[in-house]
Amino acid sequence: MPDHNATHTSHTAQTSAPSWMSLGFIAFAGAMMMMLGIFHVMAGLVALFEEDYFLVTRGGLVIDVDYTVWGWTHLIIGLVVAFAGAGLFSGKTWARVVAVVLAMLSAMANMAFLSAYPIWAAIMIAVDILVIYAVLVHGDKDSLVSPQPSD
Repeated sequence: MPDHNATHTSHTAQTSAPSWMSLGFIAFAGAMMMMLGIFHVMAGLVALFEEDYFLVTRGGLVIDVDYTVWGWTHLIIGLVVAFAGAGLFSGKTWARVVAVVLAMLSAMANMAFLSAYPIWAAIMIAVDILVIYAVLVHGDKDSLVSPQPSD
């Protein structure tokens, strides 16, 4: 007589295993977030040390603040986004939630920075959207590593 519990357990383990596509999208989102973080840090450093680099003066920005403020904003967001991207590789739910929230904040910060550096900001917004898509659509698995069988 076959053991139905053993069959059910192995079937459950097979269906809960992350697919290569989900793992690829989460790895993509993590790598893109780390890259976005580096881009934000670079933009922040440029805003802090080379204000003449941008196309408009502070009065031409969506929010009328000094480039030093924008520099620190980009620098802080960049560091947090890079660390969240590294956290995404763990596959934990909190990392996915943080990734989506930070990608949204990154996109909003870049929208406000769009008039100062349009091409760079537009590229970063596009990557933010790709990160949000990758995490929300394909981020339903628990880990990038093989799942451990539960007892």
